[in-house]
Order: sequence, then C-alpha cells, then structure tokens
Amino acid sequence: MSHSLSPSTAVPTSPLQRLADLTLPYALIAPPVGLMILLIFLPAAQAVVETLWVDGALTLNQYTSFFQNPILRANLWFTLGVTMATVLLLFAIGLPIALYLRFTHGRVAAAVQMLALFPLFVPGVILAFALIRSVGPHGLLETVLHQIGLNGYMSPYLKPQGIVIGLVWQEIPFTVLVLTAGLRQIEDSMIESARDVGASNWQMFWRIIVPLLQRAIVIVFSLNVIGTFGAFTLPYLLGPAQPMMMGVSMQQTFNNYMDRTGALTQAVITFAFCAVVGFVYVRTVTRAQDIRS
Repeated sequence: MSHSLSPSTAVPTSPLQRLADLTLPYALIAPPVGLMILLIFLPAAQAVVETLWVDGALTLNQYTSFFQNPILRANLWFTLGVTMATVLLLFAIGLPIALYLRFTHGRVAAAVQMLALFPLFVPGVILAFALIRSVGPHGLLETVLHQIGLNGYMSPYLKPQGIVIGLVWQEIPFTVLVLTAGLRQIEDSMIESARDVGASNWQMFWRIIVPLLQRAIVIVFSLNVIGTFGAFTLPYLLGPAQPMMMGVSMQQTFNNYMDRTGALTQAVITFAFCAVVGFVYVRTVTRAQDIRS
C-alpha cells in the first residue's frame, strides 16, 4: 500500500538546514562583495580621508588649491568637453547603426554588425598605434591626399580631435550592442500598428522607439561618460601635452611632481563626478526592475 504526502503536509527541517538556507546566499555573494570593498571602496575612502585630513586637521585646502590652479582647472574642463563630444558622437554614429541592424536583415547587415563589433577585439595600445600611422603626420591619410593633389592636411594627432576619434572608435561596439539589445525589446507589432494608422518614420522613431529605448539610452550614456572621463591610454598616447585628460593629469602629478596628495585630490574629484553618473545608471536599472516586478 503506497502512502503520499498531501499538499498541505510540510516536511520538517532541522535548525541546521534552516541556518544553511539563510547563510548560503550571503556566503555566495561574500567573495565578490569583499573583493569590491577591498579594491574599490577602501582605496576610495582612504583617498578621501587623506585629502581632507591633512596635518592632523580637517581641511578643504587641497580642493581649494585644485580649483584655484588654472592648469588643473583647464584639465577638468578639457576632460568634460572631450567626454561630452565623445558621447554625442557615439550616439550620432551608434544609434543609426543599431536602428539599421534592428530593422534590416541579410548579408549586408551581418557585415555591418561585424565591422561595428570589430573594435571590441582591438587593444587600446594597438588602436592608438593604428591611428598614429593612419591619421598622424605623414601617415596613410596624408599620403593619399597628397597623391591626389590635396595639401594642407591638419592631423588630429596630439590634439583633442585625436582623443575623440580614438575613444569613439573604441566605444562603438558597446554602444551598438546595448542600443541594439534595447531595440530588439520593441515588438514588431507596435511598429506595424503605428504604420497602419499612418505614422511616418520620424513619428514612429520619436513617439515609440525613443520612449521605449530610454533605459538603454541612459545605460549607454552613463557607462560611456564614466569610461571616457576616466580614460588614460588613448588620451595619453593621442592627446595634447596641455590641457590633458584627468587620468593623464593624475599620472603626471604623481610621477613627475611626486605629489601624492595632489594626485589623490584629482582622483577623488574624478570619482565624485563618475559616482553621480553611476547613481543615475543604478537608479535607471533598479527602477526598470521594480516596474517588471
């Protein structure tokens, strides 16, 4: 004779099993959280303390000196300008590519996708070297223009344009991937319904696609701003000597002038700016999860 438990019958669990069920999730997340605290939050907190607590007293002299220094202030504004120019160009280039990949199929679309993702597999140092050889002085582009009779080429190398070109080329794959993923969440039925009622392409883009793509746009904007603002390799290899990006400025302050506290001050200012943008990113992601739940 077989016996079975009714649906209402609860299997008793031992105190040890209940304790394991409660602690297992925390044990699983403890290593990455601990590593994040050790490598990110503790150094950031230490930098804040070292820049605010000088000679045994709480002071803002380090930050006051930073904003009173015209060279450092120019570096900050230069970094903001390069960051905004890079992000705007990334949207101007990446969004049309993402729209094309979302609504077009075939071999040409596959080739466009492959070309858009190609920079993902090129290291930053190799990218900088390739740009120097192609658009730098006496590079490939200048040689070709000279051969066809076009002189007076102004190279973007060691200029702000060189940094923007390098950063845009490097960040195109991420921009296209995230925007394409966001566009694929828009159902074809919504687009077809809009066409049935006579909506133009511009109306469909502005009134349907853009509102539904807001989360992806915020993610792309936030992460590109953070990545560009803190970039070092490409600005160091392609940018001018002055003004310079904040990442390069920190390195120069620490290595050339042996000013640890000054470099930490610049790092804290950079971290504070990126933290504000990061808060926007985290808020956007958590709000989308709250809506889905």
